Amino acid sequence: MKIIKIISLILCFALLFTFVCYADEAENWYIVKNGNCTPGFPKNSERIDNNGGIYIDRKCEKTGEKRIYLTFDAGYENGNIEKILDVMKENGVHGAFFILSNLIKKNPSLVIRMSNEGHLVCNHTYNHKDMTKLSDEEVIANVKKLEKEYKDLTGKDMEKLFRFPEGRYSVRTLALLKENGYKSVFWSMAYDDWDNSRQMKAEKAKEKLLSTTHNGAIILLHPTSATNAEILDDLINEWRNMGYSFGSLKEI
Repeated sequence: MKIIKIISLILCFALLFTFVCYADEAENWYIVKNGNCTPGFPKNSERIDNNGGIYIDRKCEKTGEKRIYLTFDAGYENGNIEKILDVMKENGVHGAFFILSNLIKKNPSLVIRMSNEGHLVCNHTYNHKDMTKLSDEEVIANVKKLEKEYKDLTGKDMEKLFRFPEGRYSVRTLALLKENGYKSVFWSMAYDDWDNSRQMKAEKAKEKLLSTTHNGAIILLHPTSATNAEILDDLINEWRNMGYSFGSLKEI
């Protein structure tokens, strides 16, 4: 009888250990491009679905509605964020800007402008740390610290939309953010635009983006990219010519 109890306890501890390891296993988000059709997503993408996250507008994917969502990861200004905002204002297009504390501290007028011009200003963490390496308390303290800085600057609440730095997440951090009222936002469309020392030629970048645009796409762009600042006006016009309209993440 004692042996059975010992075996049962060992099995319980093993199951608990497995669950904890599974919940805290770090994963990297990626997409497998599929032309103008819905791309492939990681095999465990249902973990994001189960925790209230988004990476595509499933409604548009199913109905064929030609709607896309512009999102930008904005950590700092190098002259190109202002250009991006100018283009969007001229075209009457709104997007979501996932920002860091650095932008609030060094370029507060740009953050205020984002808000005043109707863009969603969202949380990309205070300092771009890997959230999967932080404790629960550290994760929430990090995102709330950025929220406070934004409210102190603008007098407004930051949108409860969150993007993991480098798309690195875990079940634990997804669930934690959901419990604290955040929706985790990933993407279904992107290209290599983050390295300012290795910018793609304008025509090649446009071809890459236009050839992978799909219904319900959540598009990730870096507004520090000189190429993006150069091509955004053309892209907006081309997307409209293709029949696409621009949505707000709050609609999903």
